[in-house]
Amino acid sequence: MDIIAVVILIAVGFYAVVIYNGLVKARQMVREAWSGIDVQLKRRADLIPNLIETVKGYASHEKDTLTEVIEMRNRAQAVPSGDVAGRAQAEGMLGMALGKLFALAEDYPDLKANENFGELQNSLEELETEIQMSRRYYNGAARDLNIRVESFPSNLVANTFKFEQADYFEIENEADRAVPKVDFGN
Repeated sequence: MDIIAVVILIAVGFYAVVIYNGLVKARQMVREAWSGIDVQLKRRADLIPNLIETVKGYASHEKDTLTEVIEMRNRAQAVPSGDVAGRAQAEGMLGMALGKLFALAEDYPDLKANENFGELQNSLEELETEIQMSRRYYNGAARDLNIRVESFPSNLVANTFKFEQADYFEIENEADRAVPKVDFGN
């Protein structure tokens, strides 16, 4: 009888280790996915000063829009790295400001025809697509971790070792969900 109890105890211990390792893997996938989003958002933030300078040359009296884009960029960069919900909100606001900036090009044919502006538009459009793909990957990794943290019996191990659910990278405002349109018929 004692041997059976020891075998059962060893099996339960082994199973707990397997669950723990699965939780660690899921948490690391979330961290890696967030890093991917962070890289893409940084690349977008790095493009914005060049975009602003290009637009300034053609639409300097549109100062309010330019200032708003700069302010939203700075606000997004100021959000702590681990604050997924805060970053999503700030990035959504930045996306709206960028949409306004690109709408200005319609009023300035010379700006619209500027080669540098066109290249920046294309780069930003590609980045927006990459951000969207990174967001999907992150949310999938967050979903997988959250299922493990909530499901029985892995929730017992998760609670014991203080594994927490991951926030989804969601945009709250429906209008922010659309990728800014940056194609002006080029």
